[in-house]
Amino acid sequence: MMHTIPMTKHISKLLAVVGLMVLALLIVAVLPLFADAQGVPQNRSEMELSFAPLVKQTSPSVVNVYTQKRVTSRVSPMEQFFSGGVAPRERVQNSLGSGVIVGADGVIVTNNHVVEGAESFRVVLSDRREFPAELVLADERTDLAVLKIDTEGAQLPTLPYADTRASEVGDLVLAIGNPFGIGQTVTSGILSATARTDVGISDYAFFLQTDAAVNPGNSGGALINTKGELVGVNTAIFSRSGGSNGIGFAIPAEMVKRVVNAAINEGTFVRPWLGLAGQAVSYDIAKAQGLSRPIGVMVTEVYEDGPADRAGLRRGDLITDIDGREVFDEKGLKFLAAIKSPGETSELALLRGGKSLTRTVKLAPPPGATEADVVLLDGVTVFSGARVVELSPRLAEENGLDPFQKGSGIYVHSVLRRSVARNYFRPGDIIRSVNGVSTKSVMDLKAALKPATRSWNIELERNGRLIKGTVTL
Repeated sequence: MMHTIPMTKHISKLLAVVGLMVLALLIVAVLPLFADAQGVPQNRSEMELSFAPLVKQTSPSVVNVYTQKRVTSRVSPMEQFFSGGVAPRERVQNSLGSGVIVGADGVIVTNNHVVEGAESFRVVLSDRREFPAELVLADERTDLAVLKIDTEGAQLPTLPYADTRASEVGDLVLAIGNPFGIGQTVTSGILSATARTDVGISDYAFFLQTDAAVNPGNSGGALINTKGELVGVNTAIFSRSGGSNGIGFAIPAEMVKRVVNAAINEGTFVRPWLGLAGQAVSYDIAKAQGLSRPIGVMVTEVYEDGPADRAGLRRGDLITDIDGREVFDEKGLKFLAAIKSPGETSELALLRGGKSLTRTVKLAPPPGATEADVVLLDGVTVFSGARVVELSPRLAEENGLDPFQKGSGIYVHSVLRRSVARNYFRPGDIIRSVNGVSTKSVMDLKAALKPATRSWNIELERNGRLIKGTVTL
């Protein structure tokens, strides 16, 4: 017995050592798997992970856009008195923004507000080469503009368009631009939200939101993903101080691509038209429709013989998605239709009386008069100096008007300064009748003004209010 105790202790120690060795081997085997699952760096190169290669690849495709315009400064009465009637001063105003090369032959996209009102444009590449630029297209409604530079045959680096349908909240993104004019700058962040429609920047709102720092001067710059693709064009920030508060907005690449293609191939951007009006679905409407959550757009108006009417849509239909993408308000619906060209089709999924239906809508340009049809009225009448045009869906689309306004009329597009009309009419007025004659066309209005008279009974609509009165000259 005296010898068994030491032997037992010895065996117990040996087993303990073996057990510890087995446990250590298991830990060594499992640790890499655990580390991979947790994203723990495994080596020095992973610990030094950097966006530098991505920035080197993409930053040459982002440019600085310089614009110039002449501004006339008013001279105060005091200055005029002491200087003997000096003329108003004229100076050149410079502004700066960013842009993205999307065509190797020198096609550049930027924001409309970067180039708006400018008379000359200059583009500076990341390698400091400078080119005069030509404005090909500027679209205020989408806040996009397309410039073209002559590269004399040289091919420029471009950014490919991302498929933003695959973009998700939380995706890593980089913003590249020239904030405050200090030079090309890169900031990083994530997509904070997609499909923002209540930003108030434009009526074709469907913005990507990011927390990557975006500041004045970043406008028109690139928002890219980790694949080096253009996710969107930075366009605005939400700020109370003028600096970045971590809420920036970008126009999605799909709309950028649509505007650029229209500029290069057609020279103009015509938005396709669904021919309907709608409202967002509230919780109560969703409950009444048997939906588990508020989703979709309830059709409130259908334009007669428009695309929606021809496709069989009715008032009361609830559109849940377009081309497989959910919609929550009319702005989102309009945007997703506008990324297609007139003549193409869209598939609308809808609910009608609790039943699920699908309708194919052939998109078309809005019909009717445009701003090109504006007529300047003259002569000895109360309308002398007013520029007018017939109401139409096309005009409503171009000016952000309601195409479903009840009744017909003549739209006052603008009024010349120091004219007779300036005393009585404002841009946006809708002339319903003159001297008892319903004004459905410009010809009707001219006919009503032909009789030699110095008094006119006028019925017009202003800001949704009907105004009637008599004007005597």
